[in-house]
Amino acid sequence: MTGRIQAIRHVAVIGAGIVGACTALHLTRAGFRVTLIDRDAPGLGASFGNGAVIGEEAVVPVATPGILRRVPGMLRDPLGPLSVRWGYLPRIAPWLMRFLAASNPRRVEEISIALAALLKGSLAAYRELLEDAGAPHMLKRSGWICVFETEEGFRAFQPLLALQHRRGVRHGLLGAAELRQFEPALAPIFARAIHYPDVNYTIDCQGLVEVLVQASLHRGGTLRRAAAHGFDIGPEGPRAVLTNEGPVPCDAVVVAAGAWSRDLAKMLGADVPLDTERGYHVQIADPGVMPRQPVYSTERGIVATPLEAGLRVGGTVELGGLKAAPNWDRAEILLKQGRRWFPGLRTEGHSRWMGFRPSMPDSLPVIGRTPAFSNAILAFGHGHCGMMMGARTGEIVADLLAGRDPGIDMSPYGSERF
Repeated sequence: MTGRIQAIRHVAVIGAGIVGACTALHLTRAGFRVTLIDRDAPGLGASFGNGAVIGEEAVVPVATPGILRRVPGMLRDPLGPLSVRWGYLPRIAPWLMRFLAASNPRRVEEISIALAALLKGSLAAYRELLEDAGAPHMLKRSGWICVFETEEGFRAFQPLLALQHRRGVRHGLLGAAELRQFEPALAPIFARAIHYPDVNYTIDCQGLVEVLVQASLHRGGTLRRAAAHGFDIGPEGPRAVLTNEGPVPCDAVVVAAGAWSRDLAKMLGADVPLDTERGYHVQIADPGVMPRQPVYSTERGIVATPLEAGLRVGGTVELGGLKAAPNWDRAEILLKQGRRWFPGLRTEGHSRWMGFRPSMPDSLPVIGRTPAFSNAILAFGHGHCGMMMGARTGEIVADLLAGRDPGIDMSPYGSERF
């Protein structure tokens, strides 16, 4: 690995989603000159359409013991949380094999510990950035609830609740009657619920990204609307990002391009098994009914969040890559579940969205230097938790480029783990 940390002054950050925006602001706060590069306006990727939840309780990886046994039932359920584009199956098969390997109990415990280390301090990190940006109102303190339609579903979640307990996650249990008092907007179809008090959400996902980007620009950063497609690499590493609008000279580069990061990382010497879990949402501007806080179902893989612009119902997983057209039947599933959950829900004039979660098979993002160059940092693959982990990831990237100790063991997130 070559190195020139002391010479780094100008950093090019590829990707203006939540991870890139937080990284850019942290870097400008640390005194670096930053150019943020994205083909689209800030916050229009996966950050635009997620469930808006930010907390420290997401310490359970997607692959858990018994997942293989549960998948056939998910696929048979037309309202279920998982679907597969069968034509994409040969392409994603190696990813799925790694995914299943990550579901053994020992590995799940290791992954959970690494997730907890990365999530610790997330809320404080966001509050600090938003105070800097003059927009603390973008984060709403609320808690959230995880609901179960069946006692069987609640019992099946107990090993994962125990996993959260081992990581120090605070929670409270609610019966059906208590849930109706706690969240009266919900239909009386839920047998149990878990309340997580230490969870916030943003009232506007894209707006959050935009205010963070603007804060970095006010500190001297630059935003370039361009598509990055390669690098000019010198003896000491990348010295420019190549884009369709010309080269962007730099002393260091951060790849935070979400689901489009794999090819860029490979050019920098890191071949990682990044793929995409396609997610959907429907958003209802005038729903007529709103929960007081985000509501999530592990059985359905769906979250309903009361945003500033209306009620968002999002989630599910579709394995189909980056190129296939959206399957809007998946959005209709969300709408049907929304009507089941919230009696009297008005769905006229709703909008729908599909986006790409950048997902690693072990549920851990890739964060750290590439094996070849000390001035090339990878920061992608956050899966379902990009919004939760954005501020901490940006903080860690800034520490690495400034030569500071990020304060956690970085080996679980390295590209070399594959």
